[in-house]
Amino acid sequence: MVMRSPVAKEGWPFILGFAAVSGVVSYFFPAWIVVGPFGLLTVWCVWFFRDPERSVPQDLGVLVAPADGRVVAIEEVAQAPLGLGPARKFSIFMNVFSVHVNRAPLTGQVKGLAYHPGRFLNAALDKASVENERMEVFMEGENGVRVVFVQVAGLVARRIVCWLRQGDSLGRGDRFGLIRFGSRVDVYLPLDARILLTLGDKTRAGETIIARMELKNGG
Repeated sequence: MVMRSPVAKEGWPFILGFAAVSGVVSYFFPAWIVVGPFGLLTVWCVWFFRDPERSVPQDLGVLVAPADGRVVAIEEVAQAPLGLGPARKFSIFMNVFSVHVNRAPLTGQVKGLAYHPGRFLNAALDKASVENERMEVFMEGENGVRVVFVQVAGLVARRIVCWLRQGDSLGRGDRFGLIRFGSRVDVYLPLDARILLTLGDKTRAGETIIARMELKNGG
């Protein structure tokens, strides 16, 4: 079994940077009141970039949360990104204390990607979905289920990281990127998806089941 770092690799420059500053400050100004804030920032960065293992559900036809956080929107839209058409939009808001590593909601293949520069509004606002910087991912999964999920930058989050390329294959719950530092992920589901959560519910990426699909061909 391959051992993974409990911290996302994108976090190490921040962690090591704050640790180095803490070391220099403590050398010249050993007083706790001076060193303490830098030490706390180092610990906070380790916490922010944590990347825990998750127990991914194996049930057929389920879609899992792509992000940790709180459900802030569930609604039907006339046109989803990347030409998906009418869909049910499901949005998760991540605050600065959430795990920010994102995971695939279903098993399938990446059929399309689109990056959009934009604003940095509070990600909890609905208009952030169309006005903020974002990365859209179109996946086709089990039994032809088509889903789009979108990483949305926020007021503090100024960096979207997506490791995917068109044609990549992903398993349900696989890591595909992260967003720094407080942000949102939208998922656009087929209209016949049965949403299992309600507004305000908490989610865990790769673990919380957000919807079920009626699979075709007796699946």
